[in-house]
Amino acid sequence: MRIRTLAARLAGLGLALSMLAGCGVTAALTGDAPTGRAAGPAGRVALLLPELKASRYEAADEPYFAQRLKQLCPGCTVDYRNAEQDAAKQLEQAKDALDKGAKVLVLNPVDSVAAGEIVAAAHDRKVPVISYDRLVLQSAVDYYISFDNAKVGSLQANALLQALGPKASSGEILWINGSPTDNNATLFKQGAHAVLDGKVHVAAESDTADWNPDNAKAWVQKTLPTLRGSQIVGVYAANDGTAGAAIAAMHAAGLPDVPVTGQDSETAALQRILTGQQYMTVYKAIRPEAEKAAELAYNLLRGVHPKAPTTIDNKAGQVPSVLLDPVAVTRDTIKSTVIKDGFVTAGSLCAGAYADACRAAGID
Repeated sequence: MRIRTLAARLAGLGLALSMLAGCGVTAALTGDAPTGRAAGPAGRVALLLPELKASRYEAADEPYFAQRLKQLCPGCTVDYRNAEQDAAKQLEQAKDALDKGAKVLVLNPVDSVAAGEIVAAAHDRKVPVISYDRLVLQSAVDYYISFDNAKVGSLQANALLQALGPKASSGEILWINGSPTDNNATLFKQGAHAVLDGKVHVAAESDTADWNPDNAKAWVQKTLPTLRGSQIVGVYAANDGTAGAAIAAMHAAGLPDVPVTGQDSETAALQRILTGQQYMTVYKAIRPEAEKAAELAYNLLRGVHPKAPTTIDNKAGQVPSVLLDPVAVTRDTIKSTVIKDGFVTAGSLCAGAYADACRAAGID
């Protein structure tokens, strides 16, 4: 658990707001979008994030959210909690945040259905809930801010087809999905299957409990010996953690590198792309996502309910929603996407053993 005043948390962050590029934002809240430092009541906002296995939550989501809220509301407090992939813990964190006076919950659920209990607890106190990045299902959340997650799967699938070429019909692929309790993982899977079904042969497919790379690696290690006679020509992996796990397991089995998909544009994944171990990742511009969530949280603190550009059915009704566009990233586009936007720096990406690979890719 981390409870931080915004001034103390962000005094040394030094992230320039001017660095925000377009990053594929398809839609924004309309009607009342704060544009700078705003006067208004101070308040407490709970930011409830799901896990630590993906580096994005601590490295990007939380600081970007907090920085934008500070700009709008210097007296506001972010009550940041990370559930470490434990739905029961996330419920306890939410209830504690409400007890401590949170007036808005920004919730990225560990379990999309179980999180309904969090929504009910908040609404009992007339506290609005923003479903952030992952959609809460079967409960009437107030807003949803995320990416077009079915498109993530289709971007991964189309990239894999392009990388495989003629091998798509002559070999087989391993298919590694995300956590079955995460609605985003379901959408990634749907988007990928819509593209790949009938175009590739799937040797084996599995979900990855808790998005844990160790689980994905164990599955690949267990599965490979059962596939004798199969020619594995590629891997559909739902994110960079599962991609790295699959690559490690295949290397340990003495198999050559094949095209592997990913998501989140983690530095380690981008380095694997530079060295030919992973084919692509998906860049989701977290900064605009987190900042839109902070702007909406501030509006809700003031009792303002902006009009959203679209709605999404979460099986409890139509949720006012903002969806951003994901972007496919390959070796040839690292410089023009994640580096251009400042998501990663050339210095961190190209350190040490990766310097030559960066130079070969035109990154310096």
